[in-house]
Amino acid sequence: MTLRSAVTPRANRITATECNVDDFVALIDRVTDLTDYPHAASTERGVLFYDSAAVGAATGAEREAIADELADALLNGPGIVVFPGAFDDRHALTETTALFGQIIADQHAAGVSNGDHFAKPGANDRVWNALQKFAERDPELFTRYYANEVLALICEAWLGSWYQVTSAVNVVNPGGEAQNPHRDYHLGFMSTDTAAQFRAHVHRLSPALTLQGAVAHVDMPIESGPTMYLPYSQLYEAGYLAFNLPEFRTYFAENYVQLPLSAGDAVFFNPALFHAAGHNTSSDIKRMANLLQVSSAFGRAMDAVDRSAITRWIYPSLRKLAAEGDRDALANVIAASAEGYPFPSNLDLDQPITGLTGESQAQLLTRAIADDFTPERFDRELSALDARHIP
Repeated sequence: MTLRSAVTPRANRITATECNVDDFVALIDRVTDLTDYPHAASTERGVLFYDSAAVGAATGAEREAIADELADALLNGPGIVVFPGAFDDRHALTETTALFGQIIADQHAAGVSNGDHFAKPGANDRVWNALQKFAERDPELFTRYYANEVLALICEAWLGSWYQVTSAVNVVNPGGEAQNPHRDYHLGFMSTDTAAQFRAHVHRLSPALTLQGAVAHVDMPIESGPTMYLPYSQLYEAGYLAFNLPEFRTYFAENYVQLPLSAGDAVFFNPALFHAAGHNTSSDIKRMANLLQVSSAFGRAMDAVDRSAITRWIYPSLRKLAAEGDRDALANVIAASAEGYPFPSNLDLDQPITGLTGESQAQLLTRAIADDFTPERFDRELSALDARHIP
């Protein structure tokens, strides 16, 4: 007979009947102790704040220690971290805000009215697949924006190498209503009945496949309705079934944390954290955020992104960045734009002869920059790589 430890993780299905709000409260009603997070600058209402300049400048063992701390904060801590001023003039914040505004204006002129996951169609302005549209419109701005070291560090901390950035610009206009509290992709985008079909170990896995983030592109005072969060709520294993239940929504409404943001501030959180966009009660603030959904190489991103097109558009800008000698910025942009995972592939054409895998798109792009490929040669080799991934 096999002996099972009292802490052996469960593997059966989770049911809505076991969701108990008193258990939920007992689990998440805790205080964030700043001494547990020595690299954090401060804490407010349980949320951790980090000095963006210090985090971005960290290297070597210190950078690794910060990454460990951030991963622990998202997994076992409050589930949310804030980086004031993470994006600034170095990252073309003002110019990018204007570019996003122009894309939205062009959508209006074309009669486009985008739907929304958690709001009425047309209530907000959305730019779906903003990553690709950004790269196509202005590759140089794209390169500056996604060279951001804070973004690269926390993505790597939570998801590991080969993460996949996707982006959707969201503008909540004056009068925009608050969302209901929810969890995010993957299981958070399923009905309760569908999520219940997946056993408990998948509920534990789902948050590790995605990192949620938001970059404020305008100042967001409380009256503009910045996102509401419930720290530590990611710890509740049954949360993908519980967030729709009335007693949990009531508790969220009475206990959420809502913090004002300034343009350039970045927030990142565990996708299992209960959260909801707030009500924009202002008369004149169009609350614009670049919503970053970053996926593990081992998961499926929500957006269908043509990363081959993106890398072709930004390749000349990457060559300029390489000539400037900023290897970290170059690596950050490649990570945010190119496909870092070599699978799925057509193994009849892309056989792992010299290793366990073929070359990934990110590896090809890195090699092209190092060997100073012309755009024409890069295009040929990328086309050949793409052909090896077609069934």
